[in-house]
Amino acid sequence: MNLKNQKPKLTVVVPAFNEERNLEFTVKGLLYILNEKHSESYEIIIFDDCSIDKTGIIADRIALENRGIKVIHNKVNMGFGYNYKKGVEEAKGEYIMIIPGDNEVISSSFGYLVDSIGKADIVLSYIDNVEERSWVRRAISFFYVKLLNFLFNFNMKYYNGISIYPVALVKKTMPTTFGFAFAAEIAIRLLKGGATYIEVPMFIRPTNKTSAFKIKNIISVIKTITSLFWSINIKKERVEI
Repeated sequence: MNLKNQKPKLTVVVPAFNEERNLEFTVKGLLYILNEKHSESYEIIIFDDCSIDKTGIIADRIALENRGIKVIHNKVNMGFGYNYKKGVEEAKGEYIMIIPGDNEVISSSFGYLVDSIGKADIVLSYIDNVEERSWVRRAISFFYVKLLNFLFNFNMKYYNGISIYPVALVKKTMPTTFGFAFAAEIAIRLLKGGATYIEVPMFIRPTNKTSAFKIKNIISVIKTITSLFWSINIKKERVEI
């Protein structure tokens, strides 16, 4: 339970941009796992990323009904990476996890992740039912993972899944980008620093969202990967674990 005077073990960051139809379902599924399946303390930080629908209103109502939840309203749309970075700065927990507010991830997946805390330094996840995504999205994700594995000599299953990190470790390697490559950047820097990891499956619902494949996002990813390759493989920079 989330005890009033107890330091939360887990901070969950929930970014939401125009998710009035999905945010409450996301949080309810998360709360079920945290309250019914796990007794550890927690806090949830919802980021209303300058939504123009009722997302902010819904977030505030959810927070009023649950004392372990707080809401941050961004004055401008900042993106997923910014919300994660800000969440790390605000976190009071020992560990941190980020979950999109779009209700794409089936809530039982949260349980697999939380159950794995302590089994390794970091907990990473991969999509086990990839057939729920379009063949275009699957193809792009496949080549993205293959490219990163090749460039950095890994054999990872996925880089953009929900992850759980010790807050102290993430603060050593805060992302340099607010774009979609921020998750891969954190994971690669920590793994190259010697962090141990475990990969667990997560399951998703069908979705038609494809915002990650806009031109500006693709350019951002290319820039981040190029910079990361230079610092990791050429300059041999390493995070002290």
